[in-house]
Amino acid sequence: MTDNATVNPAPTGDAMMPTNAQGFVDQASASDMYEIEAGKLAQQTGKSQAVKDFGAMMVKDHTKSSADLKAAAGKADGVTVAPKLTAKQQSGLDALKSAGDNFDATYKQQQVAAHEQALSMLQGYAQGGDNGALKEFAAKTAPVVEGHLAQARKLP
Repeated sequence: MTDNATVNPAPTGDAMMPTNAQGFVDQASASDMYEIEAGKLAQQTGKSQAVKDFGAMMVKDHTKSSADLKAAAGKADGVTVAPKLTAKQQSGLDALKSAGDNFDATYKQQQVAAHEQALSMLQGYAQGGDNGALKEFAAKTAPVVEGHLAQARKLP
């Protein structure tokens, strides 16, 4: 996979499904980083308590996911975890920062799209990935992301 293999928070973005360990780690770490940053914004800027609470859960759960990913990547030869937001993820964060009164709706839309893509990426790598420890991480993390997706869809 090339460096273009990204997970995009925008609903129109197509995520490429990495099967190699480094491509997967790059996507998963970027996804966690985006969720943590967006979650912090939700806690600060969200209008409804549900959005603020969901943002807090994103920070907590994706911080844990990042730690679990680092541990799994440590068992894979030559794989490094260096989270870097994609251009679309950065654009999504910028849109949240300038959303004003539309913050909650914008956040919900981005969270549904981001979690749909993250779930697809995790399930794809769990089935077809090239590293056992990372496949196990993906399989273990997918149900958590599935839960996040269900909750994101219920946000006001």
